[in-house]
Amino acid sequence: MSIAQSYRMRLRRKRFQARSWRKHFELKSVTNRTKKIRSLDILLFSTLRDEKVRLPYFLEYYRDRGVAHFLIVDNGSEDGSREYLAEQEDVSLWTTKASYLKSRFGVDWLNWLQRKYGHGHWTLVVDPDELFVYPFCDTRSIRALTDWLDVSQVRSFGAMLLDMYPKGRIDQVQYRAGQDPIEIASWFDPGNYTISKNNQYGNLWIQGGARARVFFPDQPKKAPALNKIPLVKWDRKYAYVSSTHMLLPRGLNLTYDEWGGEKASGALLHVKFLDTFTSKAAEELKRKQHYAQSSEYKAYAQSVQENPELWCNWSEKYINWRQLEILGLMSKGNWA
Repeated sequence: MSIAQSYRMRLRRKRFQARSWRKHFELKSVTNRTKKIRSLDILLFSTLRDEKVRLPYFLEYYRDRGVAHFLIVDNGSEDGSREYLAEQEDVSLWTTKASYLKSRFGVDWLNWLQRKYGHGHWTLVVDPDELFVYPFCDTRSIRALTDWLDVSQVRSFGAMLLDMYPKGRIDQVQYRAGQDPIEIASWFDPGNYTISKNNQYGNLWIQGGARARVFFPDQPKKAPALNKIPLVKWDRKYAYVSSTHMLLPRGLNLTYDEWGGEKASGALLHVKFLDTFTSKAAEELKRKQHYAQSSEYKAYAQSVQENPELWCNWSEKYINWRQLEILGLMSKGNWA
């Protein structure tokens, strides 16, 4: 990058930080247990609305993998999510009824919380319907991964979002609170992905999979981005730009090797497509709080009405992280 381009990026990052400071006034603390956070704790940050049925397993999953504290923004839940989270001893909770859209889909709120509480910590930013999978996750904690990243002087870790779905109608089996959603949504698309490079920010841009195939068959470029950088050794100077797709400073987005090698990477199992999806999509379409006037949810609503099934003859059933590495969807890199 030229000196002028670098300067513009620095100004842009400062604007995002200033914006997050302004937006933090929209947050009201429900319960703040951040004094319990220790210097080496791995922290998880998330924004949610009406996800109570998912929360028991979500919290258990990440606790089992070494997350020590959850910092969560509840965006006006009406299903008891806020009350449930307030009872959890390892959760600090804020609430707001402000616009999710005008907070850049929650990015401004979480940028502030990460700036205030995440400095010096490895931070994981995920949604309640995302399960982080990484090399050796069946035998090693996230702490083992971050220790290796520290030794390797790597500050960020990329993961591809992998849409999971059932075989048959997505509303055929009822999901129960506390249940592993992979028991129901255990299938995924092993191929049909496209990768390009965002020259401005340096990150990869991945599209495809089940949502492109089913909801955007004629307009694949409008399908959601699947590239994410959810795990970062946070510094108060950092800022997410667009969801967890990319960050500033720009170097944090280089989670791959341009010179023919292969850096370690993970996957986010995206378990959106359960029986709760139809009502959730209808609600979000009505609220219009998502990207491009909720065009994604318009596509969901139309397709689900016509055929609420994502499985096809090329679908593959999920086994473990090693299967995803064989398929080229993640990598252990040189982590032995």
